[in-house]
Amino acid sequence: MHTEVQQENKMGVMPVNRLLISMSLPMMISMLVQALYNVVDSIFVAQIHKDALTAVSLAFPLQSLMIAVCAGTGVGINAILSRALGAGDRERANRAAGNGVFLAVLSYIVFCILGFAAVKPFYASQTDDIMIAQYGRDYLSIVMILSFGFFMQMTFERLLQATGKTLYTMFTQGTGAIINLILDPILIFGYCGLPRMEVRGAALATVIGQMVAGLLAIVINARKNKEIHLSIRRFRPSGKIIAAIYKVGIPSIIMQAIGSLMTYGMNRILIGLEMTGATVFGVYFKMQSFVFMPIFGMNNGVVPIIAYNYGAGKRTRMIRTIRYALVYAFAIMLMGLLIFQVFPEQLLRLFNADELMLAYGVPALRIISIHFPVAAICIILGTVFQALGHAFYSLIVSVARQIVVLLPAAYLLSLTGRVTAVWWSFPIAEVASLTITLICFVRIYRKVICKVPDKEA
Repeated sequence: MHTEVQQENKMGVMPVNRLLISMSLPMMISMLVQALYNVVDSIFVAQIHKDALTAVSLAFPLQSLMIAVCAGTGVGINAILSRALGAGDRERANRAAGNGVFLAVLSYIVFCILGFAAVKPFYASQTDDIMIAQYGRDYLSIVMILSFGFFMQMTFERLLQATGKTLYTMFTQGTGAIINLILDPILIFGYCGLPRMEVRGAALATVIGQMVAGLLAIVINARKNKEIHLSIRRFRPSGKIIAAIYKVGIPSIIMQAIGSLMTYGMNRILIGLEMTGATVFGVYFKMQSFVFMPIFGMNNGVVPIIAYNYGAGKRTRMIRTIRYALVYAFAIMLMGLLIFQVFPEQLLRLFNADELMLAYGVPALRIISIHFPVAAICIILGTVFQALGHAFYSLIVSVARQIVVLLPAAYLLSLTGRVTAVWWSFPIAEVASLTITLICFVRIYRKVICKVPDKEA
């Protein structure tokens, strides 16, 4: 029995660098594929009309809110489940998984209702351009109403990540992305005898890819994830487990939802100066995902490793994980900075950029990307807070960065009347974020990490 546990729980015995790479690399690759199809979506949409690209860009705050709820809940599931497995409590792990799936179903119902009721007023609050609003309603309504596959995919992938089976999530996400990429041109432009659906085609390609990926994730969990046993007949909602999931998850949800609020606020500020500024901002968010998504993929490997070794009382392994993650994240962000500094025009031309969009976009990419390496440190340390059950610190940092500093700075800089000035709010906010993050990490290190026993395997 002891040998079986050792084989199953590689998070407690495998050399940390190899473990981090094996856990994170599949997720990083799958996240890159996801970033690719998000960008390709916009590249195809840009061929329809510039207003269609603007409409899809303006959809980001509500899409981001949906991602925030699902991903934040997933962080809670992941942390609770991994910690239970690290402590050898299989029953608690099973209950965490079952309640996590239950919460995903409830979350989908909420966003389905919002897809019917909130999309029209959402666009009306951002623009009075009839064409942009119509494109936006066509796209966002489908993405939200048919988001069941998205919630199932994200939740069941978290169950695989929590037990160290991140390689399978590369298959699920990769499959969904490939289906999306194939269907995009067919549904958008009406190939293969199908009608031309434009932005509705882009939305349908996205949700179909998510549904297939979600189904695949469910099947893989049933067949390969032997550490977790889900039973619909025996399932009963547990207020205690749900509270534990949301104790970690709600700060993460709020933190990412704040990103939605920030994006909405930035769109309002930029539209007040020049509509093209909002389009550039949306394109930037698509492209920066190529840089940030690998870091978020690595985070999905970092959380269960730290949570597991925290539960198992292995301090040295926790510290090594943090160090390696910081080095890799900084290197990735530095590479992203160089690409954005050297090739901004080439990146923008992928989206059929005209001269006005280039005039606003080139300085935007160069100025905003200055903060990438600093963001690497903040993201990894924020992940440590979540893995240790102190996601409230991440929430403090996020509120300070995006609400207290970034949006006010962007507004004040917009008073110059120059869109270019607004982009400097990002580096300014990241410096403030780094300062607060380091203060919180020192506190966590002294009060939590240093007090973990060191049962190094």
